[in-house]
Amino acid sequence: MVTSSNPHVLRGIGLMMLAASSFACIDATAKYLSAQYAVPGIVWVRYVIQVMLMVAVLGPRLGSGLVRTANLKLQLIRGLVLTGSSLIFVTALSLMPLAEAISITFMSPLIIAVLSGPLLHERVERRTWLALAGGFAGVLLIIRPGGGLFTWVALLPLGNAFLMASYQMMTRRLAGRDAPLTTLFYPALVGSLLVPVVFPDALLLPRAPLDIGLFVALGVMGGVGHFLLIRAHDYAPPAVLGPFIYAQLVTALFLGWLVFGQLPDAISLAGILAISASGLLLVWRHRR
Repeated sequence: MVTSSNPHVLRGIGLMMLAASSFACIDATAKYLSAQYAVPGIVWVRYVIQVMLMVAVLGPRLGSGLVRTANLKLQLIRGLVLTGSSLIFVTALSLMPLAEAISITFMSPLIIAVLSGPLLHERVERRTWLALAGGFAGVLLIIRPGGGLFTWVALLPLGNAFLMASYQMMTRRLAGRDAPLTTLFYPALVGSLLVPVVFPDALLLPRAPLDIGLFVALGVMGGVGHFLLIRAHDYAPPAVLGPFIYAQLVTALFLGWLVFGQLPDAISLAGILAISASGLLLVWRHRR
């Protein structure tokens, strides 16, 4: 139960909301930069800065412990999946309104819940299927036939949702085996090494002072946001923290209006609410 007599839980909730809001800021920054820079370059700089920060801050204290893992193959595969997810999602951000792209990606918890049956041998209840149906209905409201988003572009955030679901399920397998900071470090390391090999011509370094600052902020917010997420789970259980990840959608709606002048219409907003409600139903089921 969350009360003022349980300050650790309240601290975890606060950290979760800060982490979620920082993720929305990362997405808005990436969308802004994608108007002038290639998507692979944006993703690469974010990962490089995150790796540099983690090595500089954590390297002296952890040493080889930062890369010590019980399952190197799985960590590398996670890195590949997250790199692909980042490339797909930033591409979606460059072509879609901010809030709509993020809301479709929020299908990933519903996909995890359904896939946990055949892959993790967990029981999938009727409420889970109802939540998935509600979330998919929300996606259809956002990309409704005849609407401006009813193109192949809408498949990008949906594909990203499947990749994120796979990534999180692999992360679940590593829980308790590898240190959280190690699990955070490997995807950034893989992304920073892989992107230049696959997209060598897309790595255009920023020139304007504002752009340089935004690229640096992108990497800093990426590392800080994930660190806040890890710390939040030190203070409160996932069942309590789950609903507060939706602060990302609230922040995305605000930033979409403030930075890009984009606000969802009534039907798209109904779709965003349907996806959010489906996710909250799933959280409520797990709490029970």
